[in-house]
Amino acid sequence: MQALSIPTWIIHISSVIEWIVAIWLIWTYGELTGNRNWWGLSLAMLPALVSAMCACTWHYFDNAESLEWLVTLQATMTLVGNFTLWAAAYLIWRSTKSPNTVEPEPIKSEQ
Repeated sequence: MQALSIPTWIIHISSVIEWIVAIWLIWTYGELTGNRNWWGLSLAMLPALVSAMCACTWHYFDNAESLEWLVTLQATMTLVGNFTLWAAAYLIWRSTKSPNTVEPEPIKSEQ
């Protein structure tokens, strides 16, 4: 007996496909804009994709005890992916800052 129902499998598989399409679209956006930081974001999404594939693989084999290491790998890839996505988002944010932008000085209250 499979561990997951058909609707749950549909959600799992469609989420993986959706993530692959998002990676491709973000990579393409980076090419179109010439901003390599978007390429970084698409690469930073790969650990989360590996994590999702670990989950699907483990469930496909009926949550076999011999494949429990996939659960550890999934958790690790989720953690790594969170950090890589944070770093990529920071680099994109930083790339939007103009080097000539001067931050406004705080308003001083008159006393």
